[in-house]
Amino acid sequence: MKTPRKGFRQMVDEAKSRIKTISLEEAKQRLGSERVVFVDLRDVRELEREGMIPGAFHCPRGMLEFWIDPQSPYHKPVFALDKRFVFFCAGGWRSALSAQTAQHMGLKPVAHIAGGFGAWKKAGGPVEQDER
Repeated sequence: MKTPRKGFRQMVDEAKSRIKTISLEEAKQRLGSERVVFVDLRDVRELEREGMIPGAFHCPRGMLEFWIDPQSPYHKPVFALDKRFVFFCAGGWRSALSAQTAQHMGLKPVAHIAGGFGAWKKAGGPVEQDER
């Protein structure tokens, strides 16, 4: 018997039904809050090309699980803070899956930005160039 396959769109839609999605306006209101960490999941080439949301913490999508887990040798202390985590990527697909993964791993509260960085930039949200 063949196992049914899920495409990425179905997986993203399922994730979105289980996580909190915040609007661009809500994200702009949270920017700069001491209680919120914006987590940029895009790869370094995207950061160099498009810029970043000011103050965002860069976590490449491929490292998320390893950086969240305190038992991992790659754990990043930012994920142990008592803060709200707002994930974003270019268009909202990776961030939806990442927010769901973070929830499964016990990170709370988490959300992702509707439309991702592309929508943020298009709406005139603040952007700074990557200074790496």
